[in-house]
Amino acid sequence: MSAQMQSAPETVPAFCEGIQYFADSFPEIDRLGAAPLLGFGQPVLPDASSEAAIYQTLLAADALRYLTLQVTGSKSSGHPGGFATSADPVAALHLLGHRNMVTEVGHHAPGFYAAMFLDTSLENMGIHTVADMRARFRERHGLLGHLSGAIPGLLAPAGPLGQGQHFALAGAYLNRDKLFPVTIGDGGLGEPYIMSAFQHFATAYPDVTNYLPVLVWNGYSQEHHSMVSLWDNTRMINYWRAHGFDEVHLIDARDYAGTAEAPVYADSTTFDFKQRMAFTGAVLKAADAAARGALSGRRTALIVKQLKGAGVHATGAKSHNLYAHHTLDSDDVKTGLQRRALPLRAWELVRENFRHAGGGPAAKIAVTENVRELPSLEGIALTEFAVGENHIPTTAFGHVVGQVGKRDAHFVVTNADGNEASGMANINQALTIRHPTADDLYFQGPSGQVYEPLNEDACAGLAVGVALFGGRSLWCSYESFAINGLPIWQTVTQAMAELRRPTPATVCLFTAGALEQGRNGWTHQRPEIESYFAAMMRNGNVYPLFPVDANMIQASYDWALKQHNKGIVITASKSPLPVHATLAQSRQAIEEGAMMLRQTRGSHTVVFAVTGDMVLQPVFAAAEKLAQAGIGSRIVAVVNPRRLYRPSDVLWDSVSEPDGRFMGDDAFRAMFHGDVLLGVTGGPSAPLEPVLLRSQAAQRDVFCWKRGETTANPQQLFDFNGMSAQAMSQRAIAMLERMA
Repeated sequence: MSAQMQSAPETVPAFCEGIQYFADSFPEIDRLGAAPLLGFGQPVLPDASSEAAIYQTLLAADALRYLTLQVTGSKSSGHPGGFATSADPVAALHLLGHRNMVTEVGHHAPGFYAAMFLDTSLENMGIHTVADMRARFRERHGLLGHLSGAIPGLLAPAGPLGQGQHFALAGAYLNRDKLFPVTIGDGGLGEPYIMSAFQHFATAYPDVTNYLPVLVWNGYSQEHHSMVSLWDNTRMINYWRAHGFDEVHLIDARDYAGTAEAPVYADSTTFDFKQRMAFTGAVLKAADAAARGALSGRRTALIVKQLKGAGVHATGAKSHNLYAHHTLDSDDVKTGLQRRALPLRAWELVRENFRHAGGGPAAKIAVTENVRELPSLEGIALTEFAVGENHIPTTAFGHVVGQVGKRDAHFVVTNADGNEASGMANINQALTIRHPTADDLYFQGPSGQVYEPLNEDACAGLAVGVALFGGRSLWCSYESFAINGLPIWQTVTQAMAELRRPTPATVCLFTAGALEQGRNGWTHQRPEIESYFAAMMRNGNVYPLFPVDANMIQASYDWALKQHNKGIVITASKSPLPVHATLAQSRQAIEEGAMMLRQTRGSHTVVFAVTGDMVLQPVFAAAEKLAQAGIGSRIVAVVNPRRLYRPSDVLWDSVSEPDGRFMGDDAFRAMFHGDVLLGVTGGPSAPLEPVLLRSQAAQRDVFCWKRGETTANPQQLFDFNGMSAQAMSQRAIAMLERMA
C-alpha cells in the first residue's frame, strides 16, 4: 500500500500544524472513510465487525504511529518502537469506548500522548497542534519522557517495568462498571511481579474482573530479544491460563501476512491493504470480545503478536530508542513518516472519532479526572493512654485502622508478612483477611479488607494504586522486607506531587522489626530503608513520621488520613513501650516537627535529637548518667523531620497541594540549641539531616544503625552497634572536654 507524498495542503485544520507529510490518498477512503462512525450520541463503534469500523480503526492506528514518530523524531529522543506494535489494540479499545487505559511500559508514553492529543485532552495543558506537541515533548512542564501524574486524560504514571498492572487492578477494584486495559510489553514480562500480582488478585477478588491485560508480544525488549521470544503461541496462552485467566485472545500478525514465508514476528504495516484489513479486523474483534468477557465476570487477556517497531523508522530492538542521529531529516525517520502519512481527510476523521470515543475526551471522562467521593471519617475515636503507662504502639494504631475500614468499605490494608506478627491482630479481627477459605480462627474470609499476598510489590502496588485512583489504603510491612515494594510507592508518590487533583495520601506503617527481631539475625534487620524516605523528603511531599509511643502513633495516623497528595511513612515498634506524650502534645509535635521529652539542668547542655521509640531507652539512660556527672541534657523527639528542614531545602512549592510549614529559627534554637548535639536513631542517620544542617552546636555527632546481627534482645543489638547508654554518655563528655 503506497501513497504519493505531498506538502501540507493550503487549508488544513489548525491541529494538523506540525504534521510534516500528508498523503494524496488512501485506499477506499471515499467508501469507508466518508464520515466518522463516532460522534455526539455515538460514543462507540456501532458495529465492530463492519468493514467501515475495521477501516477507521486501521486509520486510527496509523495516526498513532505517525504522531509517535513525528514527535519523538522532532527531539531525536524517545521511544517509538514499542508503542508502534501496540497501536492496533490501543486504537481498537479507544474506539470501542474503553478510555481508562494504563500501561506497564513507560517507554510507550509518546503513543499515549498521541491518543490524548487526538481526543483534545492535551488542550488542557495548552497543546493544540502537532507543532505544540513537538515543541513540548520531553520538556519541563510538557510531555515527560515517561507517563506522569501531570498529563490530562492519562490515569497513572509509568516508570520501572512491572508496575502498570497494579493501576489496572486498583482502578477495577474501585470502579466495577468500567474496563481498565493495561498494555504490557513482553520485554517486561520477565518481571515476576506482573503475573503473581494478577494471580493473587484473581484469587482474592474473584468477582473483580474488569481489568484487561493487553500483552504486546513483539519479540524484543529494549536492547535485545525478549526472554519469551522463542515461546510458541500455545505456550504463551497456557502461561496466562496458568495464572488465572479464563479467556486468552491471541492475534498473531503472521497469520494475516498472506504468505507462508512470513517471519515468526511479522509487521502488519507491510501487508497489502486486504491483509491489513484482515489483521485489523481480527484485532478489533478480539479486543471487543476480550472487553466484553472482562466486563461480564471472565478473567480475560488480549495478546497481539507483531514485530516490534511495526510502522516506524526501524524494527526489532533497533526501533526502541531514538538517538542524536535520528533527526526528521535522516533517511530512516523521514522514510518511516512518509510510509505512515495519511491524507488530510483521514486526519479529520480520526480526530472526530477520538474526540467522541467513550463519550468525550479522556481529560473529561477518565475516572481519575475527578475527585472521588469518600465516606466521612468524622468521629474516629483515638484512645488516650496515660503518660508513664506501657502500651504497644502498633496495637493502638490497629484499633484506629479497624475503625477506618468499618467506615469505608473500599478501604484496603495490605501486608505481606502478616498483621498479627506486627502486633496488629486487631486489624484482622476488625476487617478480616481476604481469603477464599473462610476460617474464624485466622480471621479470614472471602469478603475481607486485608489483602495479604506474599509479595511486597503486590502489597505496595494495590495500596498506592487505590490511593492514586482516589481511595483510602494502608500498606503495612516490616521495614526489613518493604524494600521490594518501594519502587512503585516512589513512582506513585512522585506522581502525586504533580497530580492535577487532590487524592488521599498514600500511607505506610513499617514495624521497626530490626530492633525487635534480634534472634532472626540480619535477614530481619534492614532499617537502612529509612534512608530511602529521607532522600525523598526533599521532593516536597514525603513525610516519614517517627511517633514515640502509643498516643503519638494514633495522632500520626489521624493526621495522615487528613492529608492529600503526600507519601506518609509511619515507623513504630510492636513491643510495649512507655507513653511519653498526650494526644494533644502528639498532634502538636507532628505539626511542628519535634517535641521536647525531657530537660535536665546542669553545667552544660547535651541535646539528644532522636528518631524512633525503642531507641529512646538508651537515650534516657544516657541522660541519667550525664545528670550524675552534673551535666544537663535535653531529649528532643524528631517526629516529623520534613518540618525541620529550611524552606529552601525542599521543593515544597513545586508540588500540587503544597505544604509550606517548617519550624522557624527561634523554635528550632529553643529545641536543639546546646553545647553538644547528639543525633540518635535506631535506623540510619539520614532522617536527622535537617537537624544536623541547622544546628549551631560546636560539637555534633551521631549514633545510628550500622549492621544487623543475631542477638537475644534489643539491648544487645544496641550494644553491637555502639549505641549503649554508656557509649552515648562517654561520647558527650568527651565532646564537652574538647570544648574546654
